[in-house]
Amino acid sequence: MLPLLDAVPAIRGRRGRPRRKPRRLYADRGYDFDKYRRLLWKRGIKPMIVRRGVAHGSGLGKVRWVVERAFAWLHQFKRLRIRYERRADLHQGLLELTCSLMGRQPESVQEVPSRVPSLGG
Repeated sequence: MLPLLDAVPAIRGRRGRPRRKPRRLYADRGYDFDKYRRLLWKRGIKPMIVRRGVAHGSGLGKVRWVVERAFAWLHQFKRLRIRYERRADLHQGLLELTCSLMGRQPESVQEVPSRVPSLGG
């Protein structure tokens, strides 16, 4: 998790110097360890991690559905759902192409596709 946080680029927003780190980190129960919480607090990031053993309905789903929806959109493309490319640069290129195509479509098309498109074979 920490190498992923280190790879986050500067976050544009308000005027001034761009943020180098997120304000909060949302995660599911799989990351509920005190070690991660302490490391995030040391970096000045508020951990929004669901506790293990707590009943569902913590409110994390209100934020997480955005990510899950994006993954569903990406999985419309077979070559991304089943990774055929062995080289990471080809997979990254297809991922970027797909994201640019998704950005061009109206939202109604993204939610209910009439047919499942395929990139290549």
